[in-house]
Amino acid sequence: MLTIKDLHVSVGGTPVLKGIDLHIAPGETFILFGPNGSGKTTLLMTLMGFSGYEVTQGQIIFKGQDITHAPMYERARLGIGMSFQRPPTIHGLPTGRLAQLCDRRGGADIRQMARRVHFDHFLERDVNAGFSGGEIKRSELLQLMAQQPELVLFDEPESGVDLENMALVGHTVRYLLDGMPDSCQGTLRERKQRRKTGGLIITHTGHILEYVLADRGQVMYQGKLCCEAKPREILDHIAKHGYQECLRCLSGDMFGKITEAPLS
Repeated sequence: MLTIKDLHVSVGGTPVLKGIDLHIAPGETFILFGPNGSGKTTLLMTLMGFSGYEVTQGQIIFKGQDITHAPMYERARLGIGMSFQRPPTIHGLPTGRLAQLCDRRGGADIRQMARRVHFDHFLERDVNAGFSGGEIKRSELLQLMAQQPELVLFDEPESGVDLENMALVGHTVRYLLDGMPDSCQGTLRERKQRRKTGGLIITHTGHILEYVLADRGQVMYQGKLCCEAKPREILDHIAKHGYQECLRCLSGDMFGKITEAPLS
């Protein structure tokens, strides 16, 4: 579904991403770890086509189509959706109207979707105006449900969410990726077989792993990817050792080796 080849990206003339190679198959969920300032959000913003993120080398291919320099609206229409860590407030635009605009296939029952995330009382309010962290996340999830993307980008879905809202956010993220409510989830194998929506999730805390079927993960450090392994293994390793081993591998010029081998 998504193929990234030797992607180099600069922001304000400063190189941030330095040769990213990544692929995500239909129905696959990829988890991206990394410290602040490592380039994770830059990768998502570049995939979504935001201005200010200059691709200086490499390609982004989505469903067989080169979208490296495609405008943002074209990527959204093709089926890429994104949940932001800190989305803006939009005065004068009701949340329900924005959700309707996100409905790229037409016919979505916005109010029913809003009820799923306990958000039907917010549809007349301006987008994110006075919303709490959990309410902003639910607004983002409503927009994604209306859009029905084939590739979903999540920038720290746990950020700013309290424990009361975390379960709701987690279950909704899983619904977006699996395409079925939890009551119809079936066996692990059945869920994986029927999934068609791909996901790329940035996480610091790893709380989202309690809810989603994460297939693969990597660490981003200093604009490069390293340490591919099962996401929970990476999370446990980071909890014990921090990101210092990534720095040691980079400093020791072992980067090319570690990207091809599981995390030990």
